[in-house]
Amino acid sequence: MNSPVSAAEYSAVQDYLFSLKVKGVKFGLDRMRLFAKALGSPELSRPCIHIAGTNGKGSVASMLESVLRHAGWKTGLYTSPHLVRLGERVQVNRKLLTEAEIIEYCDELNPVAKQIGLNGGSDDEPSFFEFMTAMAFLQFQRKNTDINIIEVGMGGRLDATNIVQPVLSVITSIGYDHCEMLGDTLEKIAAEKAGVIKPGKPVIIGRMPNEAEAVIRLIAKQQGSEVISVREVYGESIEAYPTCLLAGDYQRWNAATVTLICKTLGAQWCLTPVIVSKGLAEVSWPGRWESTSLAGRSLILDASHNPEGAAVLDHNLAELVKQSSQPLVIITGSLGLARASALLNTVSRYAKDIYLVVPNQSRACSFEQLEGLIPKTFKGRVYRSTVETLFPDPKTCTAGSLADRVIVTGSIYLLGEVMGRIQPERGQQEGRLQDF
Repeated sequence: MNSPVSAAEYSAVQDYLFSLKVKGVKFGLDRMRLFAKALGSPELSRPCIHIAGTNGKGSVASMLESVLRHAGWKTGLYTSPHLVRLGERVQVNRKLLTEAEIIEYCDELNPVAKQIGLNGGSDDEPSFFEFMTAMAFLQFQRKNTDINIIEVGMGGRLDATNIVQPVLSVITSIGYDHCEMLGDTLEKIAAEKAGVIKPGKPVIIGRMPNEAEAVIRLIAKQQGSEVISVREVYGESIEAYPTCLLAGDYQRWNAATVTLICKTLGAQWCLTPVIVSKGLAEVSWPGRWESTSLAGRSLILDASHNPEGAAVLDHNLAELVKQSSQPLVIITGSLGLARASALLNTVSRYAKDIYLVVPNQSRACSFEQLEGLIPKTFKGRVYRSTVETLFPDPKTCTAGSLADRVIVTGSIYLLGEVMGRIQPERGQQEGRLQDF
């Protein structure tokens, strides 16, 4: 799969893939099982770790991948959504799925998907996320990976990735997000995410509310699965938690989760304390409280896209204010009113000025919606703007003054658009995708 491709050819494939998203999220495993079976069940060809959670699952996946790769294993990494390039979702030893590979996989998968739709009615044709999941399973099988790290798209129990049979499962955190799909209480959300627990296989759990943990422990008991808890092992003091390259206390919680995964995997994977520390120290996962500079201006990129993430953002901003008197200018945008409300309540407590941006997504909050959620107590200035205006070229940010520190936070899609402007080597943002 190394033949050169034309821009028109790849654009046509993108259009096809993006057309699948019009049908929305499709929960349920029957269609994905049929899809995978028609492809020879590639998801069962390699051992894997399955990671669910409201927040932190992508960070945990990237940390675990780094550790396993530093131990000498060939890794498959499947995450979502992507920041800039579609191929970011499917990586082998952190090498992205190429445009040529995406085209060839679509050519291969399209007739299989059409046949599934014909057999079960048009609604049974695989969704965008199911298509990408099938690509990941095939890529990992054909690249002969040693172990795969699979991140859940949404929920767990009915997520397309839940046809895997992992050596262990992980639930990083439980918070309020996707409530229309997963339930309106922490207990209901926890039950959906606990659907990744497999009979007799251990589950590693991160820090989470007691009511959510109780549900997970009950389901694990019913499955005959051991529960290994970060809080039980490391306690409450952050000083006891492992460190990693990614900034923020919550990333130390995630590093502890990864450390427990590695201990649970056992000696056969050669994950010594030295290897674990090295992998954590060299992990790469952009857009998570990531500090950078733009022509000398301080810039922080952070995907805090839901209420639980907003609480972490609050802590990080408070620490930033303690460390420096530099004024904060915040650029933000969100998908969904519940997410936007938590986000704007948080940033309004710290920002000198707020620049509102509407991400290039169908479910993005409008300027009017965002403005209506800014607390009346906010005394700073509020601007409507665009990514193109704020970042007209890779070396320029027009928000605030040179004395200000700029924070870009909110939707991961907003982060992707910004990164596409200031890091053009990553490629252009590839169209509109749903939040999964």
